[in-house]
Amino acid sequence: MEIVKTWAGKKVLTSPFVVQLLIIMYLVEFVKGALLVSILPVYMGTVLGLSVYAVGWALALQYIGDNAFRSPLGWIIDRIGYRYVMLFGVMLTFISVAIISFSSGHVAWIILACLLLGVGTSPLWPCVITGATAVSGNEASGTIMSVVYMAWLVGVGSGPIVINFFISHSFNPAFKLLLGMMCLVVVVALFLPGRRRSHELEGRALPEAAAHTREKDSLSLTEKTKRYFAKVASSLHASKLLYPAMFMQNFALGLLTPILTLYARTVLHLSPEEYSLYLIAGGAVTVLGLIPVGKWVDRFGTRWFLHVGFIIAAVALPTLGYTRDLPLVLVIVAFVGLGYALIIPAWNTLIAQAIPKSERGAVWGFFLTIEGMGMVFGSIMSGKLWDNLGPHSPFLLSGIVMLLLFVLHLFITRRSKVVVR
Repeated sequence: MEIVKTWAGKKVLTSPFVVQLLIIMYLVEFVKGALLVSILPVYMGTVLGLSVYAVGWALALQYIGDNAFRSPLGWIIDRIGYRYVMLFGVMLTFISVAIISFSSGHVAWIILACLLLGVGTSPLWPCVITGATAVSGNEASGTIMSVVYMAWLVGVGSGPIVINFFISHSFNPAFKLLLGMMCLVVVVALFLPGRRRSHELEGRALPEAAAHTREKDSLSLTEKTKRYFAKVASSLHASKLLYPAMFMQNFALGLLTPILTLYARTVLHLSPEEYSLYLIAGGAVTVLGLIPVGKWVDRFGTRWFLHVGFIIAAVALPTLGYTRDLPLVLVIVAFVGLGYALIIPAWNTLIAQAIPKSERGAVWGFFLTIEGMGMVFGSIMSGKLWDNLGPHSPFLLSGIVMLLLFVLHLFITRRSKVVVR
């Protein structure tokens, strides 16, 4: 069995399709991370003079745009393949970056760009997760989840780190770099498989035979939608406890995204270069842990990795919010990275096991929508907590949510035969 799992993991990692998806994931998340973590919070806060709450709402628009289209795009992937869905997204993302670059600080244009950025990046996760898990199967699901999230984490982490060296005196060099990267993403997306090749990669036939198509065409859109979601619901292997857990896991992350840079710059008084080093510290621990943890998850299961990861994060996040001693902050950041290195591959493997093969794209889109809602509400609440209760409060609430997730996961694992069959 171990030989089979090792072979399956290597097969996935050498697939040109998976490599293309990972390249797109890295580049888009680099651009997105640079904008959402380093450029927009500082630009809107210092240059445009917006409150932290207003900045949180502007960034939440990005998550709203992303979240609103994930479920339908997952369904569309199942029907027309990966190429045109991804091209739609990366072209909108390119337009968003261009608007931010040439808007000259007009708030309305920045807000529109945030919304377009969300809509543009909405196909990314359904495409990458659906494609990668379709190629990997169950034998290497933990490994492929680790690789996907490593591409995401390296991209979203290196974006703010690298871009900090471009914005010391002006934002223009940073915008030129981001536009160049988006041009490269468009080129890579052109080589993704179309409808027929997508279904061949997933090992399934084209969706409908001609007679079945004529029958469905006679139905109204409402009836088609009802039948489709009834089919998806009947094929899921997930307990209802998994749905609030998905929301909470990303809610905890959304609480931190809008305020992380502000916390580093205004509370810890870190320079952009110092902030980059701290991001590297936490990110390196997570990235280095993802691959081995993913392999261990494939071998030993998800339970104990999630138990330990949730507890570490529940303790480290509130501690980070109350700590001002910089060497100690560095140690705590490393523990946060360790917690997420345990959580990420195990959590997404747990979710992947609940998804039926026949409607993989649609169900991933639905699950990612639930997770995205957590990011939306977390981002909105984060700024309000910061303005009203102080900089420590988003970290405190994020830790409390992680503790609640630990408790919820105890119930999920007790009902494991119901959660994943």
